[in-house]
Amino acid sequence: MVGVPSLALHGPARVSLCLLSTSSHTDTAKTPGPLSGLVVLDLSRILAGPTCTQILGDLGAEVLKVERPGKGDDTRGWGPPFLKDEAGKSTAESAYYLSSNRNKSSVAVDLAAPEGQSLLRQLAAKADILVENFKVGDLKRRGLDYESLKSLNPRLIYCSISGFGQTGPYAHRAGYDFLIQGMGGIMSLTGMPDDEGGTPVKAGVGIADVMCGMYATTGILAALNERHASGEGQYIDIALLDSQVSWLINQGVGYLVSGDVPGRLGNGHPTIVPYETFPASDGDFILAVGNDSQFAKFCVCAGCELLAEDPRFQTNADRVRNRKALIPLLRQITITRTSDDWITSLEAVGVPCGPVKDLAQVFADPQVRARQMQISMPHPDSGTVDLIGSPLNLSRTPVSYRHAPPRLGEQTEDVLSRYLGLSQSELNDLQEAGVIGRGPVSTETPQ
Repeated sequence: MVGVPSLALHGPARVSLCLLSTSSHTDTAKTPGPLSGLVVLDLSRILAGPTCTQILGDLGAEVLKVERPGKGDDTRGWGPPFLKDEAGKSTAESAYYLSSNRNKSSVAVDLAAPEGQSLLRQLAAKADILVENFKVGDLKRRGLDYESLKSLNPRLIYCSISGFGQTGPYAHRAGYDFLIQGMGGIMSLTGMPDDEGGTPVKAGVGIADVMCGMYATTGILAALNERHASGEGQYIDIALLDSQVSWLINQGVGYLVSGDVPGRLGNGHPTIVPYETFPASDGDFILAVGNDSQFAKFCVCAGCELLAEDPRFQTNADRVRNRKALIPLLRQITITRTSDDWITSLEAVGVPCGPVKDLAQVFADPQVRARQMQISMPHPDSGTVDLIGSPLNLSRTPVSYRHAPPRLGEQTEDVLSRYLGLSQSELNDLQEAGVIGRGPVSTETPQ
């Protein structure tokens, strides 16, 4: 057995903002972020937890991403596509993994080993925030649950992300985005109607995971603010299913108010008409009429003023009730002109409309470029890696892109020596025993 040095703790230890840099961690921040000085121990993987911790990292926190030695976050292998090295060959870094793991340090520690558990308890004693998404009860068996760590660090904010929460009849179940989209109701609202041959369809990205990560971030920031007054941390229990149900928003409350179960409307809106895609002569475009004045302007532009005067369509409520009569009439009109023609004409009179773009068109869009939603960061395998930027724009303490998504175990030795004071000899012993990984570590290159 490899002995792990223990640390004498004197109150809620805080880590210095003065951080060591590595060759792959180029600090581009000119102003400390709003969360600078905070330390996040990230025991999460896949997407919900990593989304949360990436947001915290973008805002300046130091995020210590704990991964299994030799394997790492499951998403490292979720490809293709994989990042290409400078010779054009696939690396072990999948695009999926790269999407939610920047501004983090990878620390390869075996949670199954008692020595690894001891290392993580010591790191938790120095952290401000811990985020995990293990199955309910897994970390308690390892002495890494909130109650165990609270005694070491009363200021610790501990966020558990799970499929169904820590309580209730489904608490023991594993939760995945696709399952939650189905169980949480969003798939019943997404897809073409039954009478048009449609079936329930999930969103094209892991939106249940992403939104859960955002709600987790909100809870953590609220707990941080409360800690300023109380001096104490707290436990946050957040579930994918709860998050999914919460963002049913108007459709969910519409059901609760009316008792009517809504169906699928394709690209249509349940309570605004016309508000969907329409065919032009060269493809679809979006018409998003938000009020009666805009509908009248559309009708003038389209040369169908009589529709605006028709008692079936004069108000939005009328148009919602009579959508099955109105929409086919509008489609017969819109298909006579090109989408560019419609967009140019309608924008000129203040009617909201727009194109339906693929991702190549999105990232080439001058507005997207002007808002810096595509960024490029140095990466040791590929030279640079292109990523999606943060949408957060803070005037005095902006987000920063300091570290590319790390390779597996890349900062293990650095973190354990800085935070726990381990010597090189002690690190070597832990590595030989398989308790920690030796970084940088590359998993098998995908074919």
